[in-house]
Formats: sequence, structure tokens, C-alpha cells
Amino acid sequence: MPVMPDHWIRQQALEHGMIEPFVESQKRDGVVSYGLSSYGYDARCSEQFKVFTNVDSAVVDPKAFSPASFVDRTGPVCIIPPNSFALTNTVEYFRIPRDVLVICLGKSTYARCGIIVNVTPLEPEWEGQVTIEISNTTPLPAKIYAGEGICQFLFLKGDSPCEVSYADKAGKYMGQRGVSLPRM
Repeated sequence: MPVMPDHWIRQQALEHGMIEPFVESQKRDGVVSYGLSSYGYDARCSEQFKVFTNVDSAVVDPKAFSPASFVDRTGPVCIIPPNSFALTNTVEYFRIPRDVLVICLGKSTYARCGIIVNVTPLEPEWEGQVTIEISNTTPLPAKIYAGEGICQFLFLKGDSPCEVSYADKAGKYMGQRGVSLPRM
């Protein structure tokens, strides 16, 4: 299962709409880098954030998740409280080919500040804007910059297409736009 290079990512994005909007080169002057890299694509986070709060002493339950556990923030930056997290989504909309699995890694600029990014794999034939969890593991508030790089996606091509794709299963997060909270 090889990791796919820049020219393959570019072709899939431009000819098949795998990433929209697509930035063909890495942008880095004065920003956390984003765009096409050698073996991946650095996605940007949107200006929409859901910051975790425990004002109502809620219990986090993935089977009965309460949106009241978050406060909504919109803007060019988001401050994540100490030892807390926020959700955002990618600016980019992804359409994953049937023979590809995508994994995500956090950007080193944020990781070196104690900010961890988590995204589950993008399965074959999944599409949508990716919901991203950003954890602030530090005892200090952390600043996240909208419209700048937040994570890198690596595209792994299988030897052959899978028998059952995410689309075949009618996955519950198919076609999501914006931040998607847990669903049952």
C-alpha cells in the first residue's frame, strides 16, 4: 500500500475533484503551511469552531452527545482553554477514490506547542469536509489560526479496490459540511 506522491494527488484533485479547493503548492510565508507537499496535502481549518465547555456539568456520551457541551466561535483565530479541545472542519472538501485510504497527522508547528490533532481515517469513497479535533494538552490557552494549515493527509493506495466502500455502507458522516458532532 504505497503512499501517493504530489503529482498523483495533483492529478486526482484537478481531474477528479478529490480536493476542492485545491492549493497546488505549499503556502508558508507567515502562516502555518498548507497545500500540496511531497507526499501529502496540508489542509486548512475553517473559521467555525466548537470549543468544549463544561458549564452545565455535562457528561460526554458518544451515544447521546449533547451539543450544549460546546460553545460556538467564528473568526480568524480560536482560543482553546487549557487541557480542553475544540472541533473545526477543513476548508477543503474531499472525495476519496475507492482504492484509497487516507490517514491524517497533525502539523509539527502545533505539535511542538502541545496541540494535538486527531482525525479518523478517511475511508474509500467517503466525501465531505473533515471534522477535526484539536486538543490543547498544555496548562495554557492555545491559539489556532483559521485559514491556515492544521493537519496533513497522506493518501495510501491499495493493490485493488475494496469490496465494500464507505459509500456502499451509506456511512453516517457521508457528505458532511461544517463540524459534525457524534452520531448514532
